Amino acid sequence: MAQIDEQPAAHRPDAVPHGHGLRLDHWDPDSPGHAEAWLRGRTDLEFLRWNTPLQPDIDLAGARTALRRQREQAATGGCAPFRIADAESGTTLGHIGINMIDRVSRSARVGYWVLPAERGRRVATRALALAARWTFAELGLYRLELGHALGHEASCRIARACGFPYEGTLRGAMFEAGRPNAFRDAHLHARLASDPDPALG
Repeated sequence: MAQIDEQPAAHRPDAVPHGHGLRLDHWDPDSPGHAEAWLRGRTDLEFLRWNTPLQPDIDLAGARTALRRQREQAATGGCAPFRIADAESGTTLGHIGINMIDRVSRSARVGYWVLPAERGRRVATRALALAARWTFAELGLYRLELGHALGHEASCRIARACGFPYEGTLRGAMFEAGRPNAFRDAHLHARLASDPDPALG
């Protein structure tokens, strides 16, 4: 079972969710290893097939800038980004972020990616389950949404395994791959704080 630090993350910037063999740690913009992993993940062809970043990362300097910008946004409470790390070795496996946090509606949107070499090990599934539980327990949110491009079957499976049922198809809700001037449909999944915690098996 995932273990969560008792004191809310808002008062414990060093607190990290951990469980399922993972730690959802903090990215360090000044770490060469973190910047390299971020760049590797965000320039991966499979990542770019399903995502179109508004500000693409093209080199290590850009990756460090992106990580600093992300840390600044997190400091305002608008998002909660995490580096997915192996609990024992600390090796970076990917990224998961709680984004678009709305304290009024008590909702947010979750997104994630996993480094190419780490795929097939249920990293995304374990990280999503851990992040969702942390979001409800520590941020006090009620609804957590997950959206992905139509046709991304792996994301559908991961969402359902983590208790995010399919809620519908959103027309033109995401950019086409590499084309911020064109749009494609997306599947919407969501989980509520009142939903049962799924057993990952």
